[in-house]
Amino acid sequence: MDSLHVATYNIHKGMSPLNRHLRVEDMACALGEMAPDLLFLQEVQGHNLRRAARHTNWPESAQHDYLASRLGCNAAYGLNAAYQHGHHGNALLSRHPIVATSNLDISVNRFESRGVLHCEIHPDGWPRPVVALCIHLNLLAHDRRKQYAALARYLRNHVPEDAPLILAGDFNDWRGEATLSFMDHLGLSEVFRTLYGQHALSFPARMPVLPLDRIYTRGLMPVEARIHRGMPWASLSDHLPLSAQLMLKT
Repeated sequence: MDSLHVATYNIHKGMSPLNRHLRVEDMACALGEMAPDLLFLQEVQGHNLRRAARHTNWPESAQHDYLASRLGCNAAYGLNAAYQHGHHGNALLSRHPIVATSNLDISVNRFESRGVLHCEIHPDGWPRPVVALCIHLNLLAHDRRKQYAALARYLRNHVPEDAPLILAGDFNDWRGEATLSFMDHLGLSEVFRTLYGQHALSFPARMPVLPLDRIYTRGLMPVEARIHRGMPWASLSDHLPLSAQLMLKT
């Protein structure tokens, strides 16, 4: 194979936009129809005793394991926020072997626990693994700037410049600052901006007006990209998923 179908999705801990209904089974069905090779997930509920007691259909396994089982994927999880009744974080689901995984803590205050899940994926027939970074950044711009700097240091020290790289997730960046002041300087390109000249509007799901979610790449060329609008997506999470077809640059 010479291309990868990738997607990023903030699943809102498996809950509907207003937290009234459990939607993780419906998410599994919709993601199964999408059938990505790599799926970058944010706000994944690893464990929650309160919601498990409230919802009779709460999965027995962690959400990343449940979704991986339903989609026939391998899974990696990076715990970001732990509390008395549970924890949540980022996850990566892959149809290809996950050959390495680690989690980088990029929290800058005690109110928002954030991380970057670092995985290496080796697609069949590819000469080297793909570095896949799943990220969820803070709500405030001055916090995100600190996280951009931490991520830049990490990329320079831990990711070879010639390695195929995908950095995807929820950037909480409605002004495009991440692209203009950070990603361009590291040689990363955002797929929607490359193909269509602007970032994808992904939040809120029912009437998206903010471009919070992104897929950045280096060493890979976007062929097409899509915002998954409408039903059933508008009634699942508070974010819409993004997907892209990427080809390895030769």
